[in-house]
Amino acid sequence: MKYYLDMPVPPGWLRIVEKNEAVVEIKIMRQQEAAPEDAEQRDTALLLEAKRQLEEYFAGIRAGFSLPLAPEGTAFQKAVWEQLEAIPYGETRTYGQIAAAVGNPNASRAVGGANHNNPIAIVIPCHRVIGANGKLTGYAGGIDLKEALLRIEGIIR
Repeated sequence: MKYYLDMPVPPGWLRIVEKNEAVVEIKIMRQQEAAPEDAEQRDTALLLEAKRQLEEYFAGIRAGFSLPLAPEGTAFQKAVWEQLEAIPYGETRTYGQIAAAVGNPNASRAVGGANHNNPIAIVIPCHRVIGANGKLTGYAGGIDLKEALLRIEGIIR
């Protein structure tokens, strides 16, 4: 069974989804969406802990997360997401650097695709990936949210 909890954040909402006692999704929503058909709204211990940690992150008092994660994806996507988790708070990497780290330096576009499909936003920090020219590039939550997250981390002033 899947359970979910919605929480307000600037500039919208996050939906945190748990399955088998692990976080499987943190979805960024501009506005609160209808309940998913395959999940029940419930304040489980894990969902409340994830909410607490995310609130601390947004308040600027948490630099890392300690949550059981179980993102669902292909082997390549999971390899990319592992590299994203390895990016330290307050630092960025380029798509090319992530591609090289997963053993395929020519896979920048594929890394972008995996980044776009990251099911656990913020905790798996795809917002820390930037273009080779140092510019902010696409983000599922919007460039404004990506910029806000990087400001929280002190990457952008």
